[in-house]
Amino acid sequence: MLASLTQNASSISSSTKATHILVVLPQSAPSDKLQNKPDFLGKNVLETLLSRRKIQLGEITGNPVAANIESGSLCVWVAVDLSKSVFEQQTSIRKAVQLLLEETPAEINLAVYGDDGQRRAFAHLAIYAAWINGPVLPSRKTDKKNTRRRPLARIVVHGHKEADSFALLAAKAEGNLLTRELTILPPNELTPELYRRHVKKLAGTEGWKYQEFDVKALRKMGAGAFVAVAQGSDPEDAAIVHLQRRVKKANKTVALVGKGICFDTGGHNLKPARHMHGMHEDMNGSAVALGILLAATRANLLVNIDCWLAIAQNHISPHAYKQNDVITTLNGTTVEIIHTDAEGRLVLADTLTLAARQKPDVMIDFATLTGSMHVALGSHYSGVFSNREDLVQKALTAGKATGERIWAFPMDADYDAELESKIADIKQCSLEGEADHILAARFLNRFVDDVPWLHMDLSASNSKSGLGAVGSDVTGFGVAWGVEMLGNP
Repeated sequence: MLASLTQNASSISSSTKATHILVVLPQSAPSDKLQNKPDFLGKNVLETLLSRRKIQLGEITGNPVAANIESGSLCVWVAVDLSKSVFEQQTSIRKAVQLLLEETPAEINLAVYGDDGQRRAFAHLAIYAAWINGPVLPSRKTDKKNTRRRPLARIVVHGHKEADSFALLAAKAEGNLLTRELTILPPNELTPELYRRHVKKLAGTEGWKYQEFDVKALRKMGAGAFVAVAQGSDPEDAAIVHLQRRVKKANKTVALVGKGICFDTGGHNLKPARHMHGMHEDMNGSAVALGILLAATRANLLVNIDCWLAIAQNHISPHAYKQNDVITTLNGTTVEIIHTDAEGRLVLADTLTLAARQKPDVMIDFATLTGSMHVALGSHYSGVFSNREDLVQKALTAGKATGERIWAFPMDADYDAELESKIADIKQCSLEGEADHILAARFLNRFVDDVPWLHMDLSASNSKSGLGAVGSDVTGFGVAWGVEMLGNP
């Protein structure tokens, strides 16, 4: 649950009862003197602090400092340079908010300064960072000394007020929170069966139409790629879940597709322990799709959405698929299995086929798909591919606007030579692993028909110590980006 928000158009005063305060100021040049700046809360204390530390005023641009002011309140000051990227602005504000949240306050006060445009920008940045980082993520610690802080309950902003109470920001924060909560859950608490129950309950609450195709139904339909992965589990609790949101007067329909592998052992090509650890997060793509759907619903976006979740596990068992198997996908393509740890592209293949049959205006899939994307970009960016150049440009623009940075990769047809099979229509992957993120995109491209499609490989789903506005390792990357894309479908 997000903290409640109270807005005050007037500036904060020294008499305001507050225990934890963030002061956001416009950038300052290195040569600027604090005494020449307009008054703001704690100015005298900040001046003393900077003098003691031998810090110039310009150095707090992006580097927050904290001290107790005369009232005893903890105050954090940060200056934000609006000429820098949104990502850099978010990082500055997040660091400042975290200094306050370390004391587990029930309430924080946000004081923004500058001209009207600056105050608005600072308020958006600070409120979003507080909403994103205020809740407590799932934890199973029982020692009270080690349990995490209490959730932030209230945010009070001073110096800026908006009529819609920052509704779109709240929607994006709620979607991001849902994504992170699901991704963090341990695998024994989010099996495919439990995941499906959770989604069904959420669908009832949000008014989405719920439909699922279980393994039995998918076998009958001929979805051999999804079934190949699912058949190694006992029980066979995998399913493709379809959620549908319809809005009156909406003239665009977007399909969101997410890889939902609740745990990935690698199958017969078993992962080593250090690579298997953390594989409960391999369902993050489905959680991103679900988070975008929730955010779009809460924000009342004027777009129809079909959300397709490929929920399964990749286990090793006597029934599990194996190397050299040849399977037939839902669209009739035969696939030679080369490596059982390349299961994500298989469950997505049949799910993309189902989604494409509905003829959406745009289709976007999300997946923690390849290690090679992480090698290419690390955890600071995610990579995208598309069969439409205009979609690539929209995606890049959305990444810059939201601070969720992406990079576009090539997907030329000559890469298909690496996927040629002597026994089937196509190989699932190559054993060499070279450019596997590109080969995976070329593989998926066979299952989207001619629908405008974009694929996001979520290398930034987990970034140590956070990313941009988000302070947790699990980032929820893709939700804010997806909401921005839905606003311009």
